[in-house]
Amino acid sequence: MHRFYADPDRSGDSSVSLAPEDARHALKVLRLRPGDRVELILHEQRYLAEITSVAADRVLLNPLELLSSTEPSLSVTLFQGLAKNDKMDWIVQKSVELGVTRIVPVAFSRCVVHLDPKDASRKVERWQRISREAGKQCGRCVIPEVALPVSLSALGPLFSSCETVAVPWENCTEGGPLAFVRRHPSLSSLGIVIGPEGGISWEEMDLLMTLGCEPITLGRRILRTETAGLAAASVLLGLYGEME
Repeated sequence: MHRFYADPDRSGDSSVSLAPEDARHALKVLRLRPGDRVELILHEQRYLAEITSVAADRVLLNPLELLSSTEPSLSVTLFQGLAKNDKMDWIVQKSVELGVTRIVPVAFSRCVVHLDPKDASRKVERWQRISREAGKQCGRCVIPEVALPVSLSALGPLFSSCETVAVPWENCTEGGPLAFVRRHPSLSSLGIVIGPEGGISWEEMDLLMTLGCEPITLGRRILRTETAGLAAASVLLGLYGEME
C-alpha cells in the first residue's frame, strides 16, 4: 500500500491534505484517484485513509482507521562521526529504517571530512530529505531529525537527553552489547557514539568517558564507521525487545 505524510498546515477538521511533494507524486507518478486507499501518517500516527478529492496540486483524504505505531519505545540518538558523503547518506538512510530517533553528526579529530558552516547546512538539508524518504519507505510515524554537525566538546549538553550513552570502540576488549543491557535492563532513551573513518583517539575517549559514556566492544573484528553504528543500533534495539 502506498504511504504518505500529511501536511498538518493544510489539513482541517474535516479533511486531511497531503504534503505538496507527496501530492505531486500521488497524482503524477502513481496516478491515484478518489476512492483509492493509502496509508497516511499524521501527527506521528498511522492511518488507513481514503482519497476523497484531487486537484492540480492537492490531495484530500479521509482517515478511516488508526493503525498500530511503528515507533520503538526506546529512543536512540546516533552520534555519528562525520564520514564521506556516500557513507553519511547510507548511514542516515539505514539508521532511520532501523528505528533511530535522531542523528547528530560529530566532528572528531580523525574525520576525513571537514565541513564549513555553509556546506554543513546544505548537507543537513540533504540528509533530512534522505531521512524523510527512508521514513516513508519503512513506515516511520516520526521523521528522525538530522542535526547540524557539532564538535566533540559540544556533546555534553546533548548527552543529557539520553539516560546513558554507549561508545563502541575498537580498543575496548571486554563488555559487549549483552553486558551493557544487563547493566541497564530498562531504558527509554539511549545514545550511541560512533567514531569516523580514522577512529576515536585515546584523548577523545578519555573526554567521552569523563562525560559519562560507557565504552563497549562489538567483537574482535574492527568495523567500518558505516557498519559500526548500524550494527550497534541493531543489536541493542534487538536486545531491548524492539525487534520482536
